[in-house]
Amino acid sequence: MLACGFLPASMLTPIAFLVFNRPETTRLVFEQIRRARPQQLLVVADGPRADHPGEKARCEEVRRIVQTIDWPCDLQLRFREENLGCRRSVAEGLDWLFSKVEQAIILEDDCLPDASFFPFCEELLSRYASDEGVGLISGDNFQNGKNVSPASYYFSRHCHIWGWATWRRAWQKMDLSMSTWPQLRKTNWLEATRGTGPAKHFWKLWFDDAYLGEAGALRTWDVAWTYACWSHEMRCIIPELNLVANIGFGQDSTHTRNGKQRKAFAQGSIKFPLRHPVSKDCFKAADTYTEHTQYYASSLAQRFIHMLRLPISLRSLALLRDGARRLFPKPH
Repeated sequence: MLACGFLPASMLTPIAFLVFNRPETTRLVFEQIRRARPQQLLVVADGPRADHPGEKARCEEVRRIVQTIDWPCDLQLRFREENLGCRRSVAEGLDWLFSKVEQAIILEDDCLPDASFFPFCEELLSRYASDEGVGLISGDNFQNGKNVSPASYYFSRHCHIWGWATWRRAWQKMDLSMSTWPQLRKTNWLEATRGTGPAKHFWKLWFDDAYLGEAGALRTWDVAWTYACWSHEMRCIIPELNLVANIGFGQDSTHTRNGKQRKAFAQGSIKFPLRHPVSKDCFKAADTYTEHTQYYASSLAQRFIHMLRLPISLRSLALLRDGARRLFPKPH
């Protein structure tokens, strides 16, 4: 049995580290990576924004931190001089990553993993490497301490990326432009896969916004990744307890400035050997709980505010009208 907190002498699975301008959180996450001692570390860093005083110095400090390698490691760097923004920087960085490796564990600079996160991902990357129905392995669990399965993990339709792992064969299905969405939107695909009511309305609103790209309110990459997983019928693996704490809430974060809206979830260590689930079906009760606690209830007002920030155009006005109807549906 692999004891909690024990790590092998060296991680065989490559680790990707996505960083930007926060040396304090970068240093904490990098220390956990250093403890894992990956044989290969690939770092993606976006460039500083010209209109943000002092950001260049913070970006340079972050880049110094990630190069303090004191173990045998193939370190590969993709440092941008210009700022691409979260959406393009991450998506293009992961394109670069998977042009070099077949599979990887992926951490952002504000996702602090428990030591057991690394062997958990490594084992399941190997186990499901050729399973086209599995798109990613997450370190996140948003069940608030509830034990929802007798196994060490369960399958979910939600693609949580606060510490995760995937394969080249899955990432190749990612299309940041979401080119198939306009046609799929006209069908009953969302109703068939997510049901009617809040889920359908919520995700249609998000997909509409993500499809706008840089013209949208969110300007992020992960909604397009969720769309890619769903449209290719790929599931996500969720551990029985949360293995990654998000430590990035604050005014210097890109998408989690309101620290009161969510909190960094408590960490835990998963036990080995892993207990594998009998079924690969998505755990509907757990997914429903996540939807109502992490998406609908906590995000409605925020999404509506985002919609108000869209450029004034016929398209954005249509989205605003559509969003208002879906955020505040008539009672049944």
